[in-house]
Amino acid sequence: MPEEIDVAIIGAGAAGLAAAIYAGRSGLKTVVFDSQMVGGQTATSPDIENYPGFESISGPELMDKFKKHALKYSEIREWVPVEKIEHHSEGFALKTGGGDVFAKKVILTTGAHHRKLGVPGEEEFGGKGVSYCATCDGFFFKGKKVLQVGGGNTALTEAIYLLDAGVDVTIVHRRDQLRAEKFLQDLYSKKGGKVIWDSVVKEFKGEGRLKSAMLLNKVTGQEMELEVEGAFIAVGIDPANELAKSLDVKLDESGYILTDMEQRTNVPGIFAAGDNSIGLRQVVSGAGGGAQAAISAHNDITHEDWSQ
Repeated sequence: MPEEIDVAIIGAGAAGLAAAIYAGRSGLKTVVFDSQMVGGQTATSPDIENYPGFESISGPELMDKFKKHALKYSEIREWVPVEKIEHHSEGFALKTGGGDVFAKKVILTTGAHHRKLGVPGEEEFGGKGVSYCATCDGFFFKGKKVLQVGGGNTALTEAIYLLDAGVDVTIVHRRDQLRAEKFLQDLYSKKGGKVIWDSVVKEFKGEGRLKSAMLLNKVTGQEMELEVEGAFIAVGIDPANELAKSLDVKLDESGYILTDMEQRTNVPGIFAAGDNSIGLRQVVSGAGGGAQAAISAHNDITHEDWSQ
């Protein structure tokens, strides 16, 4: 027999953990599932300066506080992926890496995936020089030359983190100006960060490990081979919407889950919040969305119980 719970939360980032706090506090038997460790995208941020109550806090530290809080009210199962969800008349059957579960309601807080460049060598050298998380892997490149690919806030934040960790960083950006907030650009420049403008990565090369990157200048058409031992890629994210698609949950043109003001999707009993859904993709908005999703789930379960 499958384990029976009230609410299954899929994804243990800011939205999922906030949902766990609110659902558990309301008396619902709640379990959070994540195919990886707690934290989501937030745990990869070296410094967060816009979460109320903390003038500055690292992503891992903030998520550790979220986790400890959530564990007071709900169960968290790290490294337990949800492989399949089936919609039944009274709830949802979940096939997970830790066994079968039946939940009355499901909250999708699955977050987003790092977007890849799709160039030769990227897959081959994944984990062998090519990385999508500076805070995870930057330590291994102290004193070495690396590329940071991208020009947004995430790319600059990662590049600054790498500089502080003693890594020799050069940003490669496809335009002639960065998109990141000015204070990040100023800080990167102040710390001695370098930029290669109007260029894209054409190929990663090496033998066993990454040794160089072939760059193409989009203005001049010139190619250049740059010797590097690492490449950190931050060119955007794509919503993790595979489970939503399997449940016929409506998405927008970019693949983000559509919800109403109470985080309900078009499928009764399925809620969504965080980076996988429409709206501002920030820690504070993810947490707020997760809280609203849990409240909505509780209200629906309570209404159903009263009507029986």
